[in-house]
Amino acid sequence: MDILKLLNAMPGAIAQGLIWGIMAIGVYITYRILDVADLTVDGSIATGGAVAAMLILSGCNVWVALVAAFLVGMLTGLVTGLFHTAMGIPAILSGILTQLALYSVNLRIMDSKANTAISANKYDLLVSLRNARALSLDNPILILGLFTAVVIVLLYLFFGTEYGSALRATGANANMARAQGINTHMGKVVGLMLSNGIVALSGALLAQYQGFADVGMGRGAIVIGLAAVIIGEVVFGKLFRSFGGKLVAVSLGAIIYYMVLQVVLWLGLNTNDLKMLTALVVALFLAVPYWQGKWATRRAGSKGGAEHA
Repeated sequence: MDILKLLNAMPGAIAQGLIWGIMAIGVYITYRILDVADLTVDGSIATGGAVAAMLILSGCNVWVALVAAFLVGMLTGLVTGLFHTAMGIPAILSGILTQLALYSVNLRIMDSKANTAISANKYDLLVSLRNARALSLDNPILILGLFTAVVIVLLYLFFGTEYGSALRATGANANMARAQGINTHMGKVVGLMLSNGIVALSGALLAQYQGFADVGMGRGAIVIGLAAVIIGEVVFGKLFRSFGGKLVAVSLGAIIYYMVLQVVLWLGLNTNDLKMLTALVVALFLAVPYWQGKWATRRAGSKGGAEHA
């Protein structure tokens, strides 16, 4: 096996990990902060990519396209939030319904085309796969690293405000939050909007990076997001304990995930088995905290028995 092939592929894996790390930060908001299982992300990431691609093709500035993708992503979160809070539909089903509807919406956005190309040769894109190994300011790793840092700082500042703390309280204990006068329904809606806005933003970056937007580009996104969250918590849980540190850990978790995938592909795994590998990786890392807890309980029990003896 040629180790140089693996080394040449790593910059692309890191750049892709940074993009999906932004998406995973959005998943973290619902999964960890709000304690809501939101499956909207499989559709909203494609929505972000579709909106950005079509606006760029129409001549819009790339930054305008990113802002538009974020705002449209927030609308997808609003729909899921209203399904859940105003109509009483369980959160997981609300996300599935929105995700299902977004498939048709995304096709409409892209003029009924399954995919739309945006070539870096014709358009001034923010990030592009072809620059992944370039030693220049156009390298997507540098740009995406700065982009991720800005997202983390803004979220850290927002969740440090009074309203941000109220959102965190809503996820921690909704009954106690309501007793303190917090509108938990509104909090969930706002959290879902923020989460899916960030997810759609990552979709807009992904479309530029890979050079096209596809109606199915978000398939399995929730699993990748969860993988990044869990890997980040397991690997960096003791190192990053602050809120901002946890967001950094999530981003690093996505990078590790894509680097591991690249190594596995280099070893000869069939690309058709990637989804199965992803499921196994997530299951393994989800089990690690459980095994650690069981091991700690067993050790504490054995020490207690020895002391009584």
